[in-house]
Amino acid sequence: MARILLGASAGVALFKSVDLASKLTQRGDEVRVVLTPHALKFLTPLAFRAVTRQPVYVDAFEDDPAYRPEHISLSEWGEIVVLAPATADLIGRMAMGLGDNLLTLTLLACQMPILVAPAMNDRMWANPIVQMNVARLKEAGHHFLEPGTGHLACGSFGPGRMAEPDAIVPAIDALLRKSSK
Repeated sequence: MARILLGASAGVALFKSVDLASKLTQRGDEVRVVLTPHALKFLTPLAFRAVTRQPVYVDAFEDDPAYRPEHISLSEWGEIVVLAPATADLIGRMAMGLGDNLLTLTLLACQMPILVAPAMNDRMWANPIVQMNVARLKEAGHHFLEPGTGHLACGSFGPGRMAEPDAIVPAIDALLRKSSK
């Protein structure tokens, strides 16, 4: 099956990402997870490690005596990158070409398809700057799954819910088929 690099940024939707990683692993995909430092405020890497049976990557500057530039090796390892959840912050950093953590550094070095599943407050999603960043990333060739509409963690109702894992899996498969042609 596929080698999938799952990048996850800080947000309540992280629980869906654990489910996504589990579904992908159960069907035979190899999943490696890269978390932003702020994602650790929502859950520990152990949740992902338990369902993928793989190390989870967080720190670009880990004290590693054998120093391996993880962002380069991770960017070369997978067949596709899935960003779920992708917060407004992550989308903005990507659009500006910033590399200030392991995930954004890895994305800068990636030459494989990138599938983005945004998750944020409805007003944040509607913000013109966020929409300009999304348009810029689409123009650069990144693929987006539109966020769903519903009750959001902040208490409001509107678009901003991360796509469900059952919708992300077929999108991954379609993108992998398209990129293998």
